[in-house]
Formats: sequence, structure tokens, C-alpha cells
Amino acid sequence: MKKTLTILIIAATAFISLSCTKKTENQKDTLAQIKEKGYITIAMEGAWAPWTYHDENNQLVGYDVEVGQKIAQKLGVKANFIEVDWDGIFAGLDAKRYDISCNGVEITDERSLKYDFSEPYAYTHTALIVRKDNEEIKSYQDLKGKTSTNSIGSTYASLAESYGAKVITIDSFDQTLELVEQGRADATLNDNATFYYYLKVQPENNFKVAALTEDSSKVAIPIRKGPENQSLKAAVDKAIQELKESGELAAISEKYFGTDLTK
Repeated sequence: MKKTLTILIIAATAFISLSCTKKTENQKDTLAQIKEKGYITIAMEGAWAPWTYHDENNQLVGYDVEVGQKIAQKLGVKANFIEVDWDGIFAGLDAKRYDISCNGVEITDERSLKYDFSEPYAYTHTALIVRKDNEEIKSYQDLKGKTSTNSIGSTYASLAESYGAKVITIDSFDQTLELVEQGRADATLNDNATFYYYLKVQPENNFKVAALTEDSSKVAIPIRKGPENQSLKAAVDKAIQELKESGELAAISEKYFGTDLTK
């Protein structure tokens, strides 16, 4: 019996040791894993100009693409971009399919409960966009009882609902404009920089800005919470700060938006 008991104790100790080893491996520092792989996986939509979109040669380009590339360079690795619909970005972060997302993500109280955010790398205002012939909607308060169209799970959809609008969810900014132009939705909400870029490339259009939010929104990079992700957050913060100080971030903003959104 003593021999059997000893064997059981040894087996139990080995099992506990193996379990602890596996737990430690699973919680291995995220930044160390990224450097070991040689690349950082970045989630983005690829359909939201000028943040992240495809040019005439079908190349993935945009403000967030170049910001992501610069951050990867600062970390000493390559940028591996994965294109995904907006509502799949956070699910992918949770499932550890992506290391970070660079997709014009605004910092909100709700998101901050689940994710740590980097230092902001852009500041925007939310624009209430309607057709030029729409004289009923002149403020956010006028959204009550109206229909707005926005990406599912976006801050824009939540804002529209907070003002009493019924929200139709879609996948891209272009689709929201189509629904508004067709009269299937009364309005759409998006950041002012995206809309002004649209006006620049589509001067002949049927839209106008009915109102802008007074307070600016902070755009930053969401990172999973947890001690294993703190060194990654610190490295991303350092990279963004260096890009601000060197003027590189402002230059990228000027290139895509025609103005400096980094202040």
C-alpha cells in the first residue's frame, strides 16, 4: 500500500507540474511571442477609406496600414494584416487570432472594461450625415424616430440609438451612403475625417453634414488585458510617441486626410 501511495503522489505531482508548465506557456509574454514569430498580426477592415482600403491596384493602403507598418518596424518585426468585418475584429482579438487592431477604433468606457488602449494616435469628431435635400435632421436630437445605418457594434450605431434612432447595421461606410441615398435610411454617422475624404474623392455627391459632436473622439489601438500583454502595450505606446515626436505620424495623417489628426 505504501508503494502504491508513493506512486500516486509522484503521479499527482507530475500532473500538477505539467499543468503549471502548460499554463505558464499559455501566458507567455505576448511581445516575446511576436518577436519570436517575427511578425505582429493586425486586424483591420480594408474597406474604410482613408483609414484602411484598397487602391486602384488592389493594394491594401491607408492611414492605419502605414501606422501599423511603422509600429511593426519599431518593434523589430513585420506587419501581418488580416482583413475582417468590423464585428469580427474584437471577437478575433478575444480568440487571440490577432495581436492588435489598427482600424480607427475609438476609446469608450465600455471597451476599456475589456481592453487596454494605447496612447491615442488620432482625434476625430462624429459627423451626422444626411442627404442634401433632407431638411428634417439638423441636429442629433432630430434622430429620434428616424433611421440611421452603421456598422454593427460600432460607437456610431450606439450613439444613434442613444438619440432614439432605429439602426440598420451593415458592413461598410460605402454601404451606409448607398442606403441613405436610396432613402432606405435617413442618416449615417461616421468620423468627420472619413467623410471629408469622401467629399475629396467624390466631389459630385448627394450628402451633407447636418451636425458634428463637440468633443473629439480618441482613436487608439485595443490590446487584450492581462499581465502577459503589458510589455506589448508599453512597446506600442513608445512607438506611437516616437512617431509623434519625429513628425512621421503627422505626415501620414496629412497624406491621407489632408490635415493633422494626431493632435
